[in-house]
Amino acid sequence: MANAINRLTARKVQSLDAPGRHADGGGLYLNVTASGAKSWIMLYRMGGKRHEMGLGAVNSVPLVKARELAAEARQKIAVGINPLHEKRASPSPVPTKAATFAEVAITYMADRETTWRNAAHRAQWRQTLEIQAAPIWNKAVRDVSTADVLDVLRPIWSTKAETARRIRGRIERVIDAARAAGHCSGDNPARLRGHLDVLLPRQKKLARGHHPAMPRTKLPGFYTYLSFRTEPSAFALRLTILTAARSGEVRGMTWGEVDMAGALWIVPGVRMKGGREHRVPLSAEALSILRHARPDDPAGSDLVFPSRKNTKLSDMVFLMLLRRGGMGEFTVHGFRSTFRDWVDEETDFPGDLAEAALAHLVGDETERAYRRGDALEKRRHLMDAWANFVCGVSGAASSTRTSSS
Repeated sequence: MANAINRLTARKVQSLDAPGRHADGGGLYLNVTASGAKSWIMLYRMGGKRHEMGLGAVNSVPLVKARELAAEARQKIAVGINPLHEKRASPSPVPTKAATFAEVAITYMADRETTWRNAAHRAQWRQTLEIQAAPIWNKAVRDVSTADVLDVLRPIWSTKAETARRIRGRIERVIDAARAAGHCSGDNPARLRGHLDVLLPRQKKLARGHHPAMPRTKLPGFYTYLSFRTEPSAFALRLTILTAARSGEVRGMTWGEVDMAGALWIVPGVRMKGGREHRVPLSAEALSILRHARPDDPAGSDLVFPSRKNTKLSDMVFLMLLRRGGMGEFTVHGFRSTFRDWVDEETDFPGDLAEAALAHLVGDETERAYRRGDALEKRRHLMDAWANFVCGVSGAASSTRTSSS
């Protein structure tokens, strides 16, 4: 039983970000919410009932202190004292100075800085909260109201939709962290669904034509279905999803366009809708698919995904895969919309980066003249994250499915 307790380390407590409860042993758990807030809880049974007692937020209760509190609770349980009942019966502590939104935000950002890829991302968080959310920055976090959040969002909700979306999400996460730490209670005033979405006008989205898009909640399951199919069309559709490319670009893909060592696919301008060369970073999952698709005999068609007749696949084979997978109401082109919606709703990646990944022009002619590069390395991070989401796994594990196909 020596290894049944003290499973966590201080470093692991800081780095863990998977939502759920992570056991330290002896009934002590690190609880991580979907927003990233972390707190300690003690789970135990007494009188045939299961009890759950909060021990405080990680920000104020380090691992060593949490273990001490858990040990004290176990001692009381051993002699028949319910620590939760004792805690409720004890007099309330003397109120302390109310934490400000700024204090909670700074702690929240400091805890996550090691997981953010670059200094620019950290600076963006600070700027959006301290400058653009200035009306609530120095306010007691428990006093931040729906009206306060609306005062921040309304001036930019329609004119700078993406910025407003990002600010709202960050305010919501900070307040979630404050609630977990005990600085405030009740509903989150920055919550969108069923709250701000009935108070603010619907934001306009990029018009994407009449291409029914698969909801992102269904995509990982459909991708799993494709992963167990071995025909070239299934591999081609998987790569189409992973690269957010147009169907024709993948069906016409040749080995001469692929740089396996550089994890790069260069689509020549003659094959692009806009007539411009497009560089596509390849995730580990995408590379695994290409390795599986590479023929043993290099002779024959140079197409990566040839048909049985050694010609380019028909778009109809993709539609058949959608139907066989129970997703016949959606289109292949709609996966590009699914990708764009995922970027908007579930990530902090800039919208311009998503547009670049889709090979869309960004900005006016003058702006594009000054934007010489195509943000390839930034897009590489974006497409890696997209691959992880699509595969329903984390990190390099996303590349393992092809071998089982």
